[in-house]
Amino acid sequence: MDTLAYIKFNKNQLEKIGNTVVYLSEMIPQLSKTKLLKLLYILDEISIKKTGIPFLNLKYKVWKFGPVSEELFIDLSSEPKLLEDYIQKSSEDGINFVIPKVDFNDDEFSDNDIELMNNVIKNFGNKTAKELISYTHRINSPWYNTAKKNDVLELLEKEVINNTEYLIDMGQLISHDERKSEIYSEFIECN
Repeated sequence: MDTLAYIKFNKNQLEKIGNTVVYLSEMIPQLSKTKLLKLLYILDEISIKKTGIPFLNLKYKVWKFGPVSEELFIDLSSEPKLLEDYIQKSSEDGINFVIPKVDFNDDEFSDNDIELMNNVIKNFGNKTAKELISYTHRINSPWYNTAKKNDVLELLEKEVINNTEYLIDMGQLISHDERKSEIYSEFIECN
């Protein structure tokens, strides 16, 4: 395993990411790389809105196709290294699909985690990658707000640029809720 992986993700986080990807790819037929990346973001977004705690606690950058975890994008764009124990890729008509190599292991997941994944699958699993991109680009979404604040929204929308180094502050999802904001801040400080 790449030593860089251990710098970015601890063992428990990598296991949770890997098994989340396995679960999603078991439950959603022909799960493309882009759709997977959007679903992982949506899991974090909904989890933060619901509890103040991110599901995977990934860092998302403002890219043309929405919020993206750069590490996972890179990993899924070649032969997976971070996720090599969990998935393999299949390609059909130029689209990369994620296929589980192992069965889902729920050791890292609470009942609430499983329920959240099932809700995301139910509400977003049948959407296309383009529909999920549109969802993450909605007005006042964290992606939209960050792109607009940093004067790159129009550049991304007109495809003048494909990506940025701007990190999305997921805390903006709950800035109106003092209790959840406090929970989120404490979680981020400790992780």
